[in-house]
Parts: sequence; C-alpha cells; structure tokens
Amino acid sequence: MVFDIELYDTSGQPPQAEQDARLRLLTTELRERLEASGRYDVIAAPPPPGAALRNCNGCEVTEAAKQDADLVMTGLVQKVSNLILHLTLTVREVPSGAVQGSWFADFRGNTDESWQRALRWLLRNRVLMQPREAPR
Repeated sequence: MVFDIELYDTSGQPPQAEQDARLRLLTTELRERLEASGRYDVIAAPPPPGAALRNCNGCEVTEAAKQDADLVMTGLVQKVSNLILHLTLTVREVPSGAVQGSWFADFRGNTDESWQRALRWLLRNRVLMQPREAPR
C-alpha cells in the first residue's frame, strides 16, 4: 500500500498551491514506477484518518493491514525553505510495523523539476536498485 506523499513545511512561508500539485504529481509517479518495476502490486491508500501520517503513531500499518497489504510505504517532503528540501520514503512490514527500508534525498529548489529529480533518484538508486550480483 502506498500513501500519498505529505508535506511538512517548516519554512514559515504561507502555503503554496503548486506544492499540493507537486505532491500529487510525485505520488502518482511513485505508484506508477513501483508498479512498473514488476516487484509490487500497488494499492493506493485512502487518506489517513485525522492527523498527518508523521503524527499518527503507526496508523499507516493499521490501515494497510485492513487492506491485506504486506508492505506499506509513506513519503514525506520537508520544506525547510524554498531552497532546502528533503524527501524521505519509508517502507514498513505489515502487521509488525518493522522498517524494511528508509531512504532520503536532500534537494535544492522548490520546483516541479527538483521534486521529480529527487524522487527519481531515490527510486533508481535506492528503492528499486537491483541487488548486486555475487562475485564469481
């Protein structure tokens, strides 16, 4: 199950509508690329009940268990400023909640291109990276 990527804005700047569009863009691309990898059958998660996922104390695992998912992925963009941002993707096992992987990328610039580059880099170089072959 893959939840929508969330924004945690600590910049002190007023909300920006284009950031909501970027979150939707990244979430869609994340789900599509995971599905296209052939490794996952992606279930789109419903919006979390109540608080943001980062504050719900494991509710993502509970919600994923209701859908019989084996794994649950959450994503968070932290906006420190218009220049400094971080993207974190975390995968937990269901129902234990054990972290199976957590990856992050720092990126610069609050643009569609910079957000997409960060996601694509994480997918290519961390999340979907092929295991290395054993030496012969």
